[in-house]
Amino acid sequence: MPQRRMNTTVTRTQVGIIGAGPAGLLVGNLLLQAGVDCIIVEQQSRDYIEHRTRAGLIEHWVVDFLRSYGLADRLLREGRTQSSCEFRYHKRRFSLTYSSLYGDRTHYVYPQQELVKDLVASFLNAGGDLRFETSALDVSAPTTITPAIHTSTGDIVCDLVAGCDGFYGITRPSLPASAFTTFEKEQGFRWLALLAAAPPSTDQPIYALHEHGFAGHMLRSSTVSRFYLQCLTNDSIDDWPDERIWLELETRFTVEEPWSLTRGPIIEKNFLDLRSFVCEPMQYGQVYLAGDAAHIISPAGGKGMNLALADAAVFVEGVRAFYEHNDDTKLLSYSQRCLPRIWRAQEFSQWMLSIMLSPTPGQPDAAFMHQLQIARLERLRSSRTAAASFAQNYIGYDLVLGFSADGADLSSPDTPGAPV
Repeated sequence: MPQRRMNTTVTRTQVGIIGAGPAGLLVGNLLLQAGVDCIIVEQQSRDYIEHRTRAGLIEHWVVDFLRSYGLADRLLREGRTQSSCEFRYHKRRFSLTYSSLYGDRTHYVYPQQELVKDLVASFLNAGGDLRFETSALDVSAPTTITPAIHTSTGDIVCDLVAGCDGFYGITRPSLPASAFTTFEKEQGFRWLALLAAAPPSTDQPIYALHEHGFAGHMLRSSTVSRFYLQCLTNDSIDDWPDERIWLELETRFTVEEPWSLTRGPIIEKNFLDLRSFVCEPMQYGQVYLAGDAAHIISPAGGKGMNLALADAAVFVEGVRAFYEHNDDTKLLSYSQRCLPRIWRAQEFSQWMLSIMLSPTPGQPDAAFMHQLQIARLERLRSSRTAAASFAQNYIGYDLVLGFSADGADLSSPDTPGAPV
């Protein structure tokens, strides 16, 4: 662990936030709107985080939530709705219009870095304290006094800390390992993740099962497309020159009717090691973990960013109750409120992988497992019940909170529209 700087300055705030990803930035924006002092520290530059390519699928509830706080203007203006997806196997394909199966809810396609730009601008325009290129070195988290974030430029003493600094961040390792139980699964496969300056070849995401391995075509913008290719765990980038990538994508996306893949320059190429991780509880004393700091999920189903934003919303609800009503009940129950949604998403992600990842060739049960995949896809194609279940999990369940954007306490039975 990096050494702390000696004789550093000390800043006092109510909530210290580590990490300016979607979770940390949403926490910061919501706290500013609620009149709660906060500081965000981010080890990277503003330019870096605003151009770091990540997810691009935003769930229906997230869009409604951001809109209610005035944080979705550009998203609504420039994002595009998505209401269906396509599955391909054995040169056949079928489209599933999931929106009509779940209250006409839709996704929004809006790259994560664009949402980050919006949240950064909103936070800074509101006078927020966001310290770029400031590394958090560790967190002091005694259970009896206020915690402190020790950074490369000074110490920040807080009432509460939100660790939104990702799986490899310093918040969780700063806390006693004995305080947590972790659950992990290595999938045994990798995806080659690609970003290409190529207009999309489809108007909906494509999930393709092929004997060579899974291929995915995800939408990002009118000029950029995201692709995934299942590959071997010991593959290197050198094993995947551009021409091989395009040939493999064309092979795995092949269908009987006419269809063509639009090529373009590949502008980003990296591997995703498919793994799942959950840390329980997601808090220790006055330190709270959110997003990838507490849980990792495979890209299957597009749940990672949406889970992080849900954590942020639940955490801020607890913070507001603490400062506005001197009530720490919701902070104390933060983990219990977040974890059911996280495990439900993990289960759905595992199910998605079960129908997309081609079995390892040569394994004794490979042929059997492949036939199970076909049976699952056929059921999804032909059964309205199966399709409706998929729709609910894919779109994401609504998040019910006890406070509204205008400050009304929805937990009160006298408030119209209170959850029951």
